[in-house]
This record gives sequence, C-alpha cells and structure tokens, in this order.
Amino acid sequence: MTTAQPLDVQPTPLALLLLGREADPASERGVECPGDLPAPSDPDLVARARAAREQLGDRAFVLGHHYQRDEVIEFADVTGDSFKLARDAAARPEAEFVVFCGVHFMAESADILTGPDQQVILPDLAAGCSMADMATAEQVAECWDVLTEAGVAEATVPVSYMNSSADIKAFTGRHGGTICTSSNARRALEWAFDQRPSGSGKVLFLPDQHLGRNTAVRDMGMSLTDCVVYNPHRPNGGLTAEELRAAKMILWRGHCSVHGRFSLDSVEDVRRRVPGVNVLVHPECRHEVVAAADHVGSTEHIIAMLDAAPAGSKWAIGTELNLVRRLARRYAPQGKEIVFLDRTVCFCSTMNRIDLPHLVWTLESLAAGKVVNRIQVDAETEHFAKLALEQMLALP
Repeated sequence: MTTAQPLDVQPTPLALLLLGREADPASERGVECPGDLPAPSDPDLVARARAAREQLGDRAFVLGHHYQRDEVIEFADVTGDSFKLARDAAARPEAEFVVFCGVHFMAESADILTGPDQQVILPDLAAGCSMADMATAEQVAECWDVLTEAGVAEATVPVSYMNSSADIKAFTGRHGGTICTSSNARRALEWAFDQRPSGSGKVLFLPDQHLGRNTAVRDMGMSLTDCVVYNPHRPNGGLTAEELRAAKMILWRGHCSVHGRFSLDSVEDVRRRVPGVNVLVHPECRHEVVAAADHVGSTEHIIAMLDAAPAGSKWAIGTELNLVRRLARRYAPQGKEIVFLDRTVCFCSTMNRIDLPHLVWTLESLAAGKVVNRIQVDAETEHFAKLALEQMLALP
C-alpha cells in the first residue's frame, strides 16, 4: 500500500502537493494513492484523436465522467456522473458507437439502457471500480441465504448504489429493490422502507457502506446502532441472527478507494490552514468526515454549489482529484479559492486508466471498421438489472 507524503513547498493556488510513497496504517484496506500524477500524453495524439473523431462524426458518441483526465474530457460530447451519462447515451439512439470514458460498471449501465443496435465501448477493459468489485454475485447470494436463515429476508428490500456491477443490479431487480445514486439515495431508502409494513422493513444496502450509513443517519435521522455492517469475508457476514433482526440498515462492507482516504484529521487540518474555508465532501466519505463537513453532496451537487458560491469564498473539496483541479481552474477567475481536502494528492487510479492513448486507439479502430472492447450484458442479467434501474427512474 502506498500513500502520499507532502513536500515542504509553498502553497499553490490549488494547494495540490506532489505525491511521495509511504505506508499509511490509518487508511482503510484497499484505499491507496498508486503513485505520481499521470504524465501528459504525447501531444501528437491530440491531432490523431481529432482526426478520428471527425471521421466518425455522429456515428460515435463520447461520454466523459467528471473524474476523467483533462486530455480525455476534451474529446467528450457530454460530461457528468455515471447515471447522467448512461441516460445521455440512451437519449442518442442514432449513435452507432457509445464510447464510455469511465469505468466498467458505467459502461454496463449504458449497455443496459441503450438500444440493441448500439455498441458500448470501454477504451480500457482494465478500468474497473474497486468499490463495485467488493460485492460479487456469489457473495451477495450467500448474504441473502444468511438473511433467509435469520428470518429477515422477507422484510428486507435491497437498494444498490449505481456504482455496482450489472450482476448486483440484476440481484436487486430480482428481489424487488431499486438502484440509487448519491443524489437520490434518501428517496430510494424511503421508498424501500415503504414497501414493508411500518416499522418492520429493512434495507440491504450495496456496496458502499458509507453512502448507506450517511444517508440513513445524517439525512433520515436514524442512529448508528440502527446500522450493521455485513462483511462477506466472515462467516454469516460477521453478524448474529439477533443483530440482523434488530438492524434497520444492513450495510455491505464496501467503500470507495478515493473517498475513503479522507479523514477527520483532513478536515481539522484544512480548517487550520485555510481560515474561513467551507468543507464540501461527497457522501461516499466516512461518517465522521461527513459529520464534520459544512456541506455534503453528490458530484453534480458539488459542482452546483461551487457555481453558486460568492466570489472570495474558500472551499476544501473532498472528492476525486481530477475534478477538484478542474473546478479550481474554472472558478479561479471568479475569485473562488478551491483546494483539495487532503494535504496529499489522490486520484482514481482505475478512472485514470482511460487515457489519451487508449482513446485514440479506440477511435481509430472504430473509424477503420474494427469494434474493440465492446461491453455486452447478457439478456437475463439485463432484464432484471433494467427492472431495478426503471424502479429508480420511477421514484417520486
């Protein structure tokens, strides 16, 4: 495991420090900064990308997630969070190719929501998501067996975060649940509890424990004791039948490897370094970080808050580095000071696998008539996953 160590340098307008390498025993398992910031791509690739993009024309629709590198965002037709981009793809049925510059679960969602004649492409198949990988279909099926043996499965409605595999979305659809985003998690939980008689319902929240806990406790007024954590690596999830019966929220032991890095020390440190700073974090952060922050919200909410912020205001943002840097540059001319929440720099290593070389290879291959790295969800999985996604779309 490697993390960053700040260098003794003068603060920059972005307050972004270079990475070093040193063990960090305080980090959650799986939380890491994998090394130096990515080097810029060969400038000659820009011309090649433009040429291939022009040759493809309307046949290709390029989606760029907010956490992507600038060199990739430059060629995106639209930018957004995972669900917004999947819906944007579905709204462009004339596009033969949907090139998804994001990670694997996002491309799967786009394939589920787009038409059968459209082909979804992921420029690098190694661009996965550590959080999504923390819940496999086999593990979740075993969890449901544990809930059944404890006598609570019938009272439990699964709610799965958008950041999950197609298999997990299909499990959710099979068991009458719904998908949620970080923007509508509260509505999804309220809907789920309404599906069972008052006071008797439970939610199995997959796969991000922090979003589930923060929504239940911060937004809905539950207590921390209403939540238990199911650990798929321990027998019976590490829980007794009595604990499962007493719980309202059964949280899967998963987390985001970027947002999980932020700590209470990060919040306290930035308040000392930047007097008058507003701390704005993503709800995938740990509960103590969210409780100490001034504002909490999804990626789209973070952007909207900064857009509406007054000139001269100071903000420390707890989310992925590429987005924070882009926002700092965007709003600097308006006199808004935007810094990264942590002293150390951390970006999403799997998002950064989608770089300009991979994008150029993808676009040039498609222009030459060769389809590469197509993402296809099988018909049965797609059917049940779509049920869960459509239930989310139907939320009040």
